[in-house]
Amino acid sequence: MHTLPRASERRPLSLMVKSRVRSRVVYVDMIDISEGGCKIKASNGFASIGDRVTMKVGGINAPLGTIAWVEGRIAGVSFEGEMHRAVLDHLCASNGADLSPHHERQRFGRV
Repeated sequence: MHTLPRASERRPLSLMVKSRVRSRVVYVDMIDISEGGCKIKASNGFASIGDRVTMKVGGINAPLGTIAWVEGRIAGVSFEGEMHRAVLDHLCASNGADLSPHHERQRFGRV
């Protein structure tokens, strides 16, 4: 698989997102996100390379995207514009993206 260099850092995220692929509504699990794109997971065959994608992420319309690659149920989306860093900070902070050990202890309490 040929990969293009990333212009920005991917940040982990776990968020169910309503999207449209080939004019169909598809609910996808967003696995990570950056200013220039994201990684999503859905059912096999939900998208093909070159498909246009629109997504509403946490109530915010993401930039129009294009499927850049597909591996089974996982696909990479390249945004045509950029997602603003402040929006990314908000999405990641409010959707459990901080998976550091300290954060895990706080989330699950004492054992």
